[in-house]
Amino acid sequence: MAHKIASSAYGLTEEQLSIRDAIDQLCKPFDDEYWRKGDRERSYPTEMVDALYEEGWMSMLIPSEYGGGGASISDAAVVLEQLERNGCHAGAVRAGMYTMGSILRHGSEEQKNRFLPQIADGSLRLQSFGVTEPDAGSDTTRIRTFAVREGDKYIVNGSKIFTSRVQHSDMILLLTRTTNREDAAKPSAGMTTFLVDLNEAQEKGWIVANPIRTMVNHETNELTIANLEVPVENRIGEEGEGFKVILSGMNAERILATSEYIGQGMHLLGRAAQYANEREVFGRPIGMNQGIQFPIAQAYAELEAASLMRWRAADMYAAGDNPRFEVNGAKLLASQALWKAANAAFDTFGGYAVAEEYGIERHFREAKLPSIAPVSNNVVLAGIAHGTLGLPKSF
Repeated sequence: MAHKIASSAYGLTEEQLSIRDAIDQLCKPFDDEYWRKGDRERSYPTEMVDALYEEGWMSMLIPSEYGGGGASISDAAVVLEQLERNGCHAGAVRAGMYTMGSILRHGSEEQKNRFLPQIADGSLRLQSFGVTEPDAGSDTTRIRTFAVREGDKYIVNGSKIFTSRVQHSDMILLLTRTTNREDAAKPSAGMTTFLVDLNEAQEKGWIVANPIRTMVNHETNELTIANLEVPVENRIGEEGEGFKVILSGMNAERILATSEYIGQGMHLLGRAAQYANEREVFGRPIGMNQGIQFPIAQAYAELEAASLMRWRAADMYAAGDNPRFEVNGAKLLASQALWKAANAAFDTFGGYAVAEEYGIERHFREAKLPSIAPVSNNVVLAGIAHGTLGLPKSF
């Protein structure tokens, strides 16, 4: 029973509760051994991803007129949370759900008709998002990858880093500069977003992906981009307005990533509570000790608070806003609460937490990453200080 700890169902619709049940069923084949094996071999969870595509979950955010499910960002958040609550690694599929947001909000009708039906039926996978660069990091305005227009195409040169799922995506949403930062009206101006055919680009050597081995099984790469040709018709939005275009994807990503953290935190607390009830030391369950109880209870309270902020951000996003504070605040709170949940679970399991077979050490490693990605919590705090509270800018 303790293993079934989940975020409050308050405010969820009957349909969303049914989504929870459906994802629980989908996750059954992907048990702890499946993820231990994948972690050991550093393999991509193809079977789980394919199951999500086959059942239509990956296209749920695409409007029905383009062949999708016409669901809301809140519905998608339920899916991502529930995957993690079942012990799955939802980061493998998150981008496949939100990247088309830039096309939906800023693409032309021709682009929507050309790409969205194929993305919806799974024949075209858009699971990769090229933004971060080696010398730019969290300061997206300092990217150097540059696109020069030559007639009916752009020629792109540069590099990207920590670009995930390149090996499992047909296309990539790529952010470039088309005006140098120093020549732009403001730092965020002069950037342009493109939808790039990854298959063609890699076959012709325009994009070379070099895998980066990390402490968690999250497939990511460094990209070298040399003389990449992109048709003008694949530009999303107007030239120079790419930062606004990319934000549509980033804000959806924050909401979905927050949901993952909440789900993973609840999974860890469920495991900890179950173990604390079963494990006896000195003749009684260790869960009787407040030293075990309080960290679990504290993490649970903070995860629930993050969940409420997440739903607020989702409502604002669904209404057409780009809620900067709400999406980043939700990500901040959820990542911090997840880290507390991971530590509470680790301490509860004691020596067994480091044993691979219990799965706690894998989740513990994974729980650290959200403090720095998809955006550093320090950058989030600085943004709240500058943008929301009106404090002097520190950078």
